[in-house]
Amino acid sequence: MNKVEIPPIEEQIANMRQKEDKDIDFSDIPEILDWTGVVRGKLYRPVKRHVTLRLDADVLEWFKHRHPKYQTAINAALRQYIHTQQ
Repeated sequence: MNKVEIPPIEEQIANMRQKEDKDIDFSDIPEILDWTGVVRGKLYRPVKRHVTLRLDADVLEWFKHRHPKYQTAINAALRQYIHTQQ
């Protein structure tokens, strides 16, 4: 079996940067025309920071009992609150 030598990624990127868009062959990548069902920001991961936050015990227990990922749920609730204040 013949082995194909693939150049390092840095070299591949440098070669692509030298080309103009019209010179790039996209024939093996079909254009997406139907965007139904697409979720915006699905792959976006915001930077997380570790903080210590004091919450009322009943608030924390409410989230813990209703959400397996209660910290994520608290973050979502805070984000929703932010959006209502704009």
